[in-house]
Amino acid sequence: MPPPDAPTVSAVVPLFDERDNLPELYRRLTDTLADLGVDYELVFVDDGSTDGTGELLDALADNDDRVRVLHLSRNFGHQAALTAGLDHARGEAVVALDGDLQDPPEVIPELLEKWREGFDVVYAVRTKRKEGLAKRFGYFAFYRLLRGVSDLPIPLDAGDFCLLDRRALDALNGLPECDRFVRGLRSFVGFRQVGVTYERDARFAGTAKYTFRKLVGLAVNGLVNFSSFPVRAMGWLAGLLVLGGTATAAAIATGALTGGWAVVLTVALLLSGLQIGCASLLGLYLVKILAEVKRRPSYIVASEPIRSSVPRRAARRPAEEPAEVSG
Repeated sequence: MPPPDAPTVSAVVPLFDERDNLPELYRRLTDTLADLGVDYELVFVDDGSTDGTGELLDALADNDDRVRVLHLSRNFGHQAALTAGLDHARGEAVVALDGDLQDPPEVIPELLEKWREGFDVVYAVRTKRKEGLAKRFGYFAFYRLLRGVSDLPIPLDAGDFCLLDRRALDALNGLPECDRFVRGLRSFVGFRQVGVTYERDARFAGTAKYTFRKLVGLAVNGLVNFSSFPVRAMGWLAGLLVLGGTATAAAIATGALTGGWAVVLTVALLLSGLQIGCASLLGLYLVKILAEVKRRPSYIVASEPIRSSVPRRAARRPAEEPAEVSG
């Protein structure tokens, strides 16, 4: 639950060496949220910056009491910094976005509109990316690979730019695992979810902080944490090899295949299949152990038994608007 003095909206922005982007980011965020006429706060997370980003954030906080700044002790990485911001956000609705202005703050009203309709999670779906061909192809391939092999339905082309209702955020923050892939956990917590499309802008200033190595690491983290497909694929391969070995053995027995090479092939297929099958079996146990070590809950309660006739959704609408219950 949000504290009694909680704002309506929190904007969470992880930052690492984004001094050149920060003034424009602050201006566009404050302009957008001020136009909405709601109470808001800006939660900036300084992820161990060394270019003066932290000092500039402190100056903003000194001049604007709606700005809250978290300084991490070192660079922990984007997902860790985002997690820190989500942990400290107090709003009824919490928007997460990047600090390089590729996620336009002007999309926030669309996210809030869907939230007021009753959705608990509103994720932004990228229709275009103003980036290089190689990076666009890499992201395109990754999201489709992840969607194809994931044990959860993770939306295509949806990054960390999203809005989370307080109850969905509390559920996400309550997940105990440390090595986080936030967009996957967002799918895991469930609740009512919907996507809003937008065009992802080019970086406003500076250079990208996600290097190729970091992007590969993020992709591997997502695949390992949300898919058991690699282990299952090993099992299928083992089955094919054993079937092939059995078929060649039958061919030797009937005289369809002759010669020492056929015997060698049969033995190689059977032994390879058995070895991979044993490794796959061990892998299945490791997948189960990994799931237990993560300590994700077996279920998340979306609502308690009803004790009041007042619709919960009505509280989301501004006081001057008539309350409505979404269908």
